[in-house]
Amino acid sequence: QLQLVESGGGLVQPGGSLRLSCAASELTFDYYAIAWFRQVPGKEREGVSCISSTGGSTQYIDSVRGRFTISRDNAKKMVYLQMNSLKPEDTAVYLCAAAQGYCAGYVTDPQARFGSWGQGTQVTVSS
Repeated sequence: QLQLVESGGGLVQPGGSLRLSCAASELTFDYYAIAWFRQVPGKEREGVSCISSTGGSTQYIDSVRGRFTISRDNAKKMVYLQMNSLKPEDTAVYLCAAAQGYCAGYVTDPQARFGSWGQGTQVTVSS
């Protein structure tokens, strides 16, 4: 069973940067697409970005495109989310999750395809 653990969150001022990490436990990690999600109390979980199993395809929602970059290192079983030009509205708990192969559904229906949810890491953007 694939297990994912997020790290790298923290408190940052608007305009600052953070790099989140998602560490995987399983040798077959490179079979999985990995997506980052964020959760704010009282709101639905939101898909933010996704990277395919090979790393050849990446996707972003409009609100983060150009500011966030997703990447992966299959040898290290890691996925990263580099977040630049952070805004207060980026404040949330960030979680990673996995789906076999490709990213379809990470925005529209994540619960249907994505599993092995991590516990999340808190990102707070505030002055």
